[in-house]
Amino acid sequence: MTAPAPMLPAQTAVYARLTGDATLAGMVSGVYDYVPEDVAYPFVVIGEATEVPDNRHGGFGRETVITLHVWSRYQGYRQALRIGAQVTALLDHQPLTLPGLVWIATRFEFSQTLTDPEPPGDIRHLVLRYRVVTEQP
Repeated sequence: MTAPAPMLPAQTAVYARLTGDATLAGMVSGVYDYVPEDVAYPFVVIGEATEVPDNRHGGFGRETVITLHVWSRYQGYRQALRIGAQVTALLDHQPLTLPGLVWIATRFEFSQTLTDPEPPGDIRHLVLRYRVVTEQP
């Protein structure tokens, strides 16, 4: 028997953690899975995810890597990096509740700053990745 796919429970737990934090709420207009057209900057998007097996003898597990995106129109990266630091404080090595699964670890994995090259070139983008390790109870 294989473990239930944790991609949706992991995304749901990350969304709950981010939207439940008053400090982050004061920094962004929202946290989105689907971004409305008229959303105000800055905001966070729960983006792409990958999932691979992380089995052991006698047990089933998964590693889910979730990509988050911070979008900002601030001149420079300061605003996006501060938001990213708060997101990392909320997720890195912090337990998540995932129904039907045992949480093992959440680890910060990667970040990258990008500038939207399209005119007027005023959009800053911070990409963040986190690895969520789970196993079947």
